Amino acid sequence: MSSRSRFAALGLAATLMVALSGCGAISDKVGESKKPSIEFTSNVAAGQDDVAVDTLVRLEASNGTIGRASLESAKGTVPIEQQGDAWVATQRLEPATEYTLTALGTGKDGASESLERTFSTKALALSEQTYPSVSPLASDTVGVAMPVIVRFDLPVQNRELYEKNMTVETSKPAEGRWAWFGDREVHYRTKDYWPADTDVTVKILVNSLPAGNGIYGQQDQVVKFHVGSKVVAYVDVNTYTLTVKDNDQVVKTIPVSTGDAKHRTRQGTKVIMEKLRKVDMDAATTGVDSEDDDYYDLEDVEYAMRLTNSGEFLHAAPWSVGSQGRANVSHGCTGMSTANAAWLFDHMKKGDPVEYTGSPRAMEPGNGWTDWNIPWDQWIAKSALKEAPSPSATTPTPAAPPGPASHASPGPAPEEGTSTTLPNGIRIQG
Repeated sequence: MSSRSRFAALGLAATLMVALSGCGAISDKVGESKKPSIEFTSNVAAGQDDVAVDTLVRLEASNGTIGRASLESAKGTVPIEQQGDAWVATQRLEPATEYTLTALGTGKDGASESLERTFSTKALALSEQTYPSVSPLASDTVGVAMPVIVRFDLPVQNRELYEKNMTVETSKPAEGRWAWFGDREVHYRTKDYWPADTDVTVKILVNSLPAGNGIYGQQDQVVKFHVGSKVVAYVDVNTYTLTVKDNDQVVKTIPVSTGDAKHRTRQGTKVIMEKLRKVDMDAATTGVDSEDDDYYDLEDVEYAMRLTNSGEFLHAAPWSVGSQGRANVSHGCTGMSTANAAWLFDHMKKGDPVEYTGSPRAMEPGNGWTDWNIPWDQWIAKSALKEAPSPSATTPTPAAPPGPASHASPGPAPEEGTSTTLPNGIRIQG
């Protein structure tokens, strides 16, 4: 081959190598994939104006991660926390309220993206909201038999759901359960009396929770109270005595007179419902005509402690001192001398139990706080749950936000000794 031919062949080979090298570079550039940017998804839409109040707002992202999120309204901030790959609100929503959901995330492409989404909740009338009233009140010190009583002003059909969102926490171990008495009232009591000197926190977390039939919970309630010392009174109708035990030790025995043969005092465990320094007791308020032989009208009865709705009290009865410890002559109340009544009034408190024996007359269910007359197996049968839930299983667990300002909240309980009228019409004066 001539020199010229060799040079030509070498040039052609070089050209082919350059061409092949160029084809390889183009192929690498075409095969390189572009990483996607983040995309947000939520269970509330931008501009939506009919979001249900029981919605727990949820925010997720594809092709990236959410670094932070917030949910706010003019009423305040709704807690929202990370749960796995999602961010979920820990409180339900208020009616007729505008919310703004914001978030900041980073896509797989490394770019930061923000989200701002505004939506509004559906308005609710008061007839669509049920308000829970709780007893005892916050900061009360009560006796070891005090039940927790929650009353709803509108019926609750979804009792199981509501009960799952009602918890009782104690500073000392105490087995207890809720029991429903119809669709507007639910009580909590322990299997045995509360342990003495126990702090109790009641959480009724039903705000915006569906109660059924288009009704929602209006407000959460968180109530903390204290169970004081263990003081129990024992009344033996047959021996005309009242014995007081403080922490299971007898501290006083008092001669008393209970209901006569026509007005038997009821047997069973009663609970002190309220303490009244003075009270007028008029039989007409219980349906007894003023011309009836059983009629009475007593003014300024001292040191009265209510035990039943129907009007049984512990109280001073100076007019029957001659019969106290010897005979039963009252219309059903437990009477004692003024000095003994004053001592008892000072030593017992709301929620202390008074256990009656020796009477043929049984307690009527619901005539006062009669919870302790229900056997434990029958009590737990009144629960909406087959098994007692653990506190950790209850969700959500927010602090209690205020309810709508248009709802009239229950007023404070009357102070001891003030003037009021009881459900059965008994007049109370200071």
